[in-house]
Amino acid sequence: MKYSIGVDMGGTNTDMGLVSEEGKIVQRRNISTNAYTELEPYVRDMMHEVETMMKYQHSVDGEAVELEGIGIGAPNGNYYTGCVDNAPNLTIKGVLDFGKEIKKYLPVQVVLSNDANAAAYGEYVYGGAKGLKHFIMFTLGTGVGSGIVVDGKLVHGSTGGAGELGHAIVYPHGRPCSCGREGCLETYAAARGIIQTFYLLRKKSGPRGETPEGWIPDSYPDNELTSKLIGDAANAGDPLALEAYEQTGEVLGLAMANAVTFSAPEAIFLMGGPTKVGEPLMRPLRKAFEENLLNIYAGSCQIRMSELKANEAAILGAAALIKMPRD
Repeated sequence: MKYSIGVDMGGTNTDMGLVSEEGKIVQRRNISTNAYTELEPYVRDMMHEVETMMKYQHSVDGEAVELEGIGIGAPNGNYYTGCVDNAPNLTIKGVLDFGKEIKKYLPVQVVLSNDANAAAYGEYVYGGAKGLKHFIMFTLGTGVGSGIVVDGKLVHGSTGGAGELGHAIVYPHGRPCSCGREGCLETYAAARGIIQTFYLLRKKSGPRGETPEGWIPDSYPDNELTSKLIGDAANAGDPLALEAYEQTGEVLGLAMANAVTFSAPEAIFLMGGPTKVGEPLMRPLRKAFEENLLNIYAGSCQIRMSELKANEAAILGAAALIKMPRD
C-alpha cells in the first residue's frame, strides 16, 4: 500500500500523520516542538514516530508500507532549499535542513513549504479545490497566511517564500506587525487583530453596564479575550463584538479583492478558527469584496470555506506536497 507522511510543524507541537492515497489519515502521532533547541534530536524523535506509524500500519495491512515521501508544512519553510529559514516562533534556531537530516533515517523524497502553502495544496488534492486550476487560500489564526495556486501549481516566487498576503499593508502607518512593518493585514484579520479591534471599541464606548446573556460584560478581563469569545458574543447579538467582526470583514474583503487583481482566481478559500464565526464575518467580507473588486473580474471568483476537516487540514496539506509535480 502507498502512503505519504504529513508533518505539521508548529511552534508548540508537531503533528504527524500517515496518509493513504485517498487522503485518509490512518495513523497520527505528535511531539512537542518547543521541547527542542537542536534539529538533530528533534528529527530523530520525529522519525521514531514515523517508523512507529509505518510498523503499525504494516501489521494492519499485512504488507509493507510503501512510502512516497514526507511533506512538511512549517513556518518560514523554503520549498527550493528544503530548509526552515530562521523561524522566529521556533525554539530550534537557524537555517534547518530537514531534507538532509531526514534522509539519514529514510531515503525518501522530502518536500517542505510554509504551512499556508501546504494548506492550499491540501485543498487542491483532497478538498474543495479539486478540479480548479487557479485559487487562493487564506488561513486565519495567530497570523494570516496564504497560498496561491496558478495553473495548478503553487506559486513560490524567486525566493521560495511567495504569497505572504497576510503581510500586505492595508493601512499605511497602521498597527505594528511582528514583521517589523506597520498596517499589515495580519494585524487586523488574525485572531490577535480581532481582539485588539474589540478592545479598542470597548475602550471607546466606555462602560455599558449590565449586558444580556452571551454578551461580553464590562468586567471581563482584557487579557482573557479570545477571537472565539468575541465571535460567540457577536452571534449572541453583542453590538461591540458585531462591530469588531464588521471591521475585520471589511479589511479582509478588501485584501481579497486586491488579491484577485494579480492572479484572477476561480475561488478564494478560507480556513482557520476566526472563520468559524460565520455570518458576522462573512456578511461584511462579501460586501467589501464585491464593492472593491475590479469590474472585469465581477462574478468570476467565488468565496468558499475550506472543505477539509479542521483537525486534519494541516497534516493533509503537508502530505499533499508530495503530489506536486517537480520541475
